Amino acid sequence: MTSTFHGIEVGKRALFAQQTALSTTGHNIANINTAGYTRQRANMQATNAISIPGMSSFQLGTGVDVNKIERLREDYLDVQYRTENKNVGYWGAKRDTLSRMEGLMNEPSDNGLAHVMDEFWAGWEELAKDPDSAANRSVVREKGIAVAQTFNYMSNSIDQIQADLKQVIKTKTDEVNSISRQISSLNDQISRLVANNYEPNDLYDQRDLLIDQLSKIVNVKVTQNGNGMVDIVVASQALVSGNKANELEVGFDKKGDAEYVSQVTINGKSIDLDSGELLGRIESFGKLDGTEVVGTIPNIKKNLDLFAAAFADQVNKVHSEGMYIKNNDGKIEMVSAANIKFFTGSNAKDLAVSSDIKGSLDMIAAAKKEGTTEGSSSGNGKNAQAIANIKSDGSISINGTTSTLKDFYRNMVGQLGIDSQEAQRMQGNSEVIVKQVENRRHSISDVSLDEEMANMIKYQQAYNAAARMVTAMDQCLDKVINGMGRVGL
Repeated sequence: MTSTFHGIEVGKRALFAQQTALSTTGHNIANINTAGYTRQRANMQATNAISIPGMSSFQLGTGVDVNKIERLREDYLDVQYRTENKNVGYWGAKRDTLSRMEGLMNEPSDNGLAHVMDEFWAGWEELAKDPDSAANRSVVREKGIAVAQTFNYMSNSIDQIQADLKQVIKTKTDEVNSISRQISSLNDQISRLVANNYEPNDLYDQRDLLIDQLSKIVNVKVTQNGNGMVDIVVASQALVSGNKANELEVGFDKKGDAEYVSQVTINGKSIDLDSGELLGRIESFGKLDGTEVVGTIPNIKKNLDLFAAAFADQVNKVHSEGMYIKNNDGKIEMVSAANIKFFTGSNAKDLAVSSDIKGSLDMIAAAKKEGTTEGSSSGNGKNAQAIANIKSDGSISINGTTSTLKDFYRNMVGQLGIDSQEAQRMQGNSEVIVKQVENRRHSISDVSLDEEMANMIKYQQAYNAAARMVTAMDQCLDKVINGMGRVGL
C-alpha cells in the first residue's frame, strides 16, 4: 500500500525537475553570446516505480527526476573541425609572409626594382648619345646609386621581416605553452568534479575552446583520459598528459649569415611538425635541409643576393672593357678602365656605387678604345651603349638556369606571385571546409532563442501544474487529517 503522502512526493519531484529544466534554459539564454558555449539540456527520466500488491498487482509511478544535464555536442564534428583548422593556420601563415614579400617587391610599380633598373639602363643609353655630357654622366651615377639603395632597402627589409617572423614564432610557442597549461589545469578541476559524480559542462566548454585554438597552431590528437580528462599529442609527443603540461620549445641557429629554426622539441624530445600555423611560420622563416637553409624568406633573399651579384658583375665586366676620361694638366686622355669598378659589393645588402665613380664623373667608362694606343683614343659612347644593352643581351647563369637579368627578376617576382596565389587559394579552400563543419556544429550546439523561449514556456507550465498538484494533495490530506472521525461532534 502506498504512503498517504505519495502524491506530495510525486509533486515535489515534478517541481524540482521542472525547476532544474527552467534553470538550465536560463543558463543557455544567459550564455547565448559566450564564445565556445555549448547549449545544455536537462534529461528527465521516470523514477523507479513501486509495486502495489493486491488482487491485480501493478506498479505505481513515483514521479520524475533529472538524471543528467547534457551538453548537445558531436565529438566527430570537433575532430573534423580541428583536422581542417590546422590547414587554415598553415596556409594562413604562408600567405601572410608571401603577402609581405609581395608588398616589399611592389611589382609592377614606379617604385619597384624593375623600374629603377630600367631608368638606370635608360641613363646609359642617353650617355651613349652624348658621352661628353656631364649631366648625362651625373644621371648615370645617380641612377646607379638609386639601384644600389633599392637593393639595400630590399635586403634590409627582408631581414626585418625575418626578425619580425622570429618574434611571431616565439609568441606562438608561448601561446601553445600557455594553452597547454590552461588545459592541464582544467583537466585537474574536471577530474576532481567527475570523481564526485558531477557534470562540469562549463569547464568542458572552456577546454574545448582552448583545444580549438590550439588546433590552428599545431596539429593535435585528442584522446580521452580517466575522470573526464583528455591527453593531447603533437607529432607523437605528449603536450598535455592529464593534469601535466609539457613545454614546447623552438630553437634557432645560424649558418653563416642565414638564421634558421634548428629544432622543435616537446619536453626536450625533438619533433617534426606536420601542419599548423607554427609550421607555416617556421617554413617561411627558414630551416636546415641537409647543408642548406631553405624557406620562403631565405630563398627570396638568396635569389636577390645572386641577382644583385650577377647584375654588378655584368656592369663591372663591361665597364672595365671601356675607357674613361683623364685630365692630365689640361690634356684630355682616354684611359683603360680595367681596374675601375662601377659597383662594389657581392650581395644586395652591401651593393654600392664605387668610390671611384662617386669621386669623379670622369671615371665613368663610356668609351670604347679606338686606335692602337690608349692616349690616341677619342671620346665615344660605344661602351655606354654596351652597358645599356646588358638589359636585353646580358646573359647570366643562376641556380643552373641561364637567362637575362630582366627575365631572372621577372621569373623571381612571378614565382612569388604564384606561391602567394597558391597560399591564398589553399587557405580559402580550408576555410570553406572549416566553415561548413563550424556551421554544422553551430546547428547542434548553439543556443536558439526561439527554441529556449518555447522550452521556458513548456517547463513553466509543467511547473505550475506540478504546484497545482501539490496544492490538491494538500487539500486531500487536510480533509483526511482534520476532517475524518469528527461525525457527531
